[in-house]
Amino acid sequence: MKKFNIRNVKARQMEIGQLDDRLLLINLYLTQLITFIIGLLWVIFQGRNVINLFRLDISADFLYWGAGLAALIVLVDLSISRWVPEEAMDDGGVNEKMFRNRPLWHIALICLVVSICEELLFRGAIQHSIGAYWTSILFAAIHVRYLRHWIPTGMVFGISYSLGWIQDHTGTIWAPIVAHFIFDLIMGLIIRYRKESER
Repeated sequence: MKKFNIRNVKARQMEIGQLDDRLLLINLYLTQLITFIIGLLWVIFQGRNVINLFRLDISADFLYWGAGLAALIVLVDLSISRWVPEEAMDDGGVNEKMFRNRPLWHIALICLVVSICEELLFRGAIQHSIGAYWTSILFAAIHVRYLRHWIPTGMVFGISYSLGWIQDHTGTIWAPIVAHFIFDLIMGLIIRYRKESER
């Protein structure tokens, strides 16, 4: 049996076109797992109870706030997409590759995993430490695929800040999770079925 040597592992930058579907999904789920673990540990090191962070209130107000914000974000995104050239909104093809051939259940699963993991880290942990504004700067910075163009970078910052605002307003992390999930799901479905109708 060949012995595994960590020194033989090499990291290299890849273009999105070089990633096959399996590698893309491994990358997505691995980064989300790391995001979740960091968020979980950060909340624990803050001396806060993770179970209380995810506690559901009896009131369904967070659903209305989350769905309302998601609808607003979708309208703004579609309006901007209508007037702004496609090159200015380019993310390098990541979203198209992620969603264009994916079944509906898998699109929903991806959106659920991303919304829970990212909101735990950014709204649950980081925002508690540094506030919504600086959290939104970090959130925009980690979405590196958008950093080449100022319009999507500004949109990611605005979306993050609004997610932070509804968490502060509702007092629950579930409002930004719902908003994040619905927005990602709608945009994923638009990519999926728009591309299908163009074939």
